[in-house]
Amino acid sequence: MTSYVIIFVISLLLLNFWMYFQQSSMIFYPMHELYETPADWRLGYEDVTFYTTDGVQLHGWYIPYKSSKNVLLFFHGNAGNISHRRNSIEIFHRMRLNVFIIDYRGYGQSKGKPDEQGLYLDATAAWHYLTDERDFTADQILIFGRSLGGAVAARLASVVQARGLILESSFSSAQDFARTVFPILSRLVLLRYDLNTAENIQRVSYPVLVLHSPDDEIIPFHLGEKVFLSAHQPKKFLLMRGDHNNSFLQSQPEYEKKIYSWLREL
Repeated sequence: MTSYVIIFVISLLLLNFWMYFQQSSMIFYPMHELYETPADWRLGYEDVTFYTTDGVQLHGWYIPYKSSKNVLLFFHGNAGNISHRRNSIEIFHRMRLNVFIIDYRGYGQSKGKPDEQGLYLDATAAWHYLTDERDFTADQILIFGRSLGGAVAARLASVVQARGLILESSFSSAQDFARTVFPILSRLVLLRYDLNTAENIQRVSYPVLVLHSPDDEIIPFHLGEKVFLSAHQPKKFLLMRGDHNNSFLQSQPEYEKKIYSWLREL
């Protein structure tokens, strides 16, 4: 019996050691090559380079909408880079918003290597670029995060006073996600990342919009519901339809109309 216990403990330690280094590649799926730019979509834009407080050089696009005084700060999901977000950028542009979308460290043309705390620093640097370099006031900035970007957006939103926060197809925390998708493994392995959207959103005191699809096959719907329940008023929940990656398109035209209506209410 003692031998079995020793073997189990050693195996568990080895599993945790291996999984510690694997978790990063399980969460972050960066692509470096930008295969298109807004110019290919007939949108004017500016290449933006800026720096984080830990000295990492980041890249993003600023896509202006003539005469608009508001800007959407866009945090994308865990795969690809900013060049894969054409449809979303076009939607928000039609809503008469300037859009500032960034690549996290290690994504696209941004330097460095992605990790949780680094992504939070990236978000803060993007906020300061808008307020310090573009002279936007806090009440002119809307924070948007999809999927993994929802965790990044919620963390930033918890420490700044923006006009509003939009979280789409996001999860409540890395632990909640792991326990839902990997119920046994998640209880044997120590998680390297927290990504606690539900906890961070509790510190947001301005309007919140949460969107999720019951058909989401990657981020379970009840995790999106938990995000919404964790938020304070004023808040609103919008149902989408379709799968994780395409629900915002499969939910058109209601998706665009309802978000635009919410923006007008602000």
